[in-house]
Amino acid sequence: MTDTPKKVKLTKIEQAKIEKPGLAIKDEIEQFAQTGWEAMDQDDLIIRLKFLGLFHRPVTPGKFMMRMRTPNGVINSNQMRTHAEIVQRYGQDGSADITTRQNIQLRGVHLEDIPEIFRKFKEANMTSVQTGHDNIRNITGSPIAGIDSEEYFDTRELADKLQDMITNGGEGSFEFSDLPRKFNICLEGAPDNSSHVEINDIGFVPAFKDGEFGFNVLVGGYFSAQRAAEGVPINVWIPPTDEVLDLSRAIIAIYARHGAEEGLRGNRAKSRILWLVETWGVEKFRAKLVEELGKSLSEAAPEDAFTMDKRDHIGVHPQKQEGYSFVGLHVPAGRLTAEDMFEMARLAETYADSEIRLTVEQNFIIPHVKNENVEALLKEDLLEKFSANPTPLVRSFVSCTGNQYCNFALIETKGQGLALARELDAELEIPQRVRMHWTGCPNSCGQAQVGDLGMLGAKAKVDGKIVEAVNLYMGGTVGKHASLGEVVEKKVPCGDTLKEKVKGILIEQFGATPKA
Repeated sequence: MTDTPKKVKLTKIEQAKIEKPGLAIKDEIEQFAQTGWEAMDQDDLIIRLKFLGLFHRPVTPGKFMMRMRTPNGVINSNQMRTHAEIVQRYGQDGSADITTRQNIQLRGVHLEDIPEIFRKFKEANMTSVQTGHDNIRNITGSPIAGIDSEEYFDTRELADKLQDMITNGGEGSFEFSDLPRKFNICLEGAPDNSSHVEINDIGFVPAFKDGEFGFNVLVGGYFSAQRAAEGVPINVWIPPTDEVLDLSRAIIAIYARHGAEEGLRGNRAKSRILWLVETWGVEKFRAKLVEELGKSLSEAAPEDAFTMDKRDHIGVHPQKQEGYSFVGLHVPAGRLTAEDMFEMARLAETYADSEIRLTVEQNFIIPHVKNENVEALLKEDLLEKFSANPTPLVRSFVSCTGNQYCNFALIETKGQGLALARELDAELEIPQRVRMHWTGCPNSCGQAQVGDLGMLGAKAKVDGKIVEAVNLYMGGTVGKHASLGEVVEKKVPCGDTLKEKVKGILIEQFGATPKA
């Protein structure tokens, strides 16, 4: 018996993609640059440009954000310098952010410069293609892959191969650019779950089977305005080979094809792959996967290989390569200026081998520092701003863009969240790491649900006035027993009310004490 395809009324976005695929505008960029953004068709401006990594926001008319691809968070000093040169052109409007997917977003970019920027990207072996809208986003993994003495497997090569498959070597792939919604993939090879594998649409979880290393597979983790969910185990184990690519291709093909049949392309609110897994059930989904691959699949290993609490990689740490250390530096709220990026590139070249790693906590790591050079690196001026030993709350602060640049955000996040962390660090002795995540809207780019404390943007009425507020989450855990937190209080007004609320929680539940 075969499945009977269902007739689905497509959303306006799906209809626009049928009318003209997102990647089709790649050949029109020169024309757009000449005629200007105001003359563009609205579907080209709002939908299709995102397939090239270009985002136009109503809060910053005429200025674009560009989202880059950096698989496994690996970048070199030349690429960092290229980012700096691009945003430097735009003065006070130009800046960049490290994101919770280990990549960089450039801000303030003008459309007339895009053809030249794309040429610069190509020269530096970078791409922004397929980083927005209904595409597969940056491939994440441990930021210390290949240098971690505790790791099981270095995922960098597989991450690069996945990216090349998905993006056709950075040129753009029509095969992988027409999904029902966005899609995230994570390859985790470390024992501490440093990249939050469970919140991805496909999560490759380290697991040993009969003494052999490989991955158990999760499908369906995501955050949205409708729900937050962890990935569902689909009873599959695969070795760390090109079978990862084959399995990923098959899962994505099933999602793209059957998503239409099951109504995912007719309801943006229920269009992520988790809804397909739940509609079918795990057994049917797994059977479809076997059918797609044309071969059987090994059953999952009995348990994953997470054995450690999550590390944040800040500070000086020995590498598995004798005589070398990696140095993790904290970037407050992930925000970078052009000057910061030029300095990051210089430090990587001066003290190491020109490589830089980005983390899902929005920080960066300089690997391959000779031990005799560590002390000199720690004395550099940039480390006054990007500390190797930040205060406890600031150390683990994560934030989305907020309403400074994003029209979805209900509140400003980076500035007031960081200010709150600094004030409470100054007032309290906090004996343990407390991870505070801020996100401006229910899409949860700042991942409020994974924090010890999570703030999700909301509005509240105080004395008859509408003010910025947060829904307060607690209980998110990461590492070997990762789980999502839950809302403990809604619409807590930002400012003094929120500060006193958080201060009380830190004292009562995290052992904090007032400073003398």
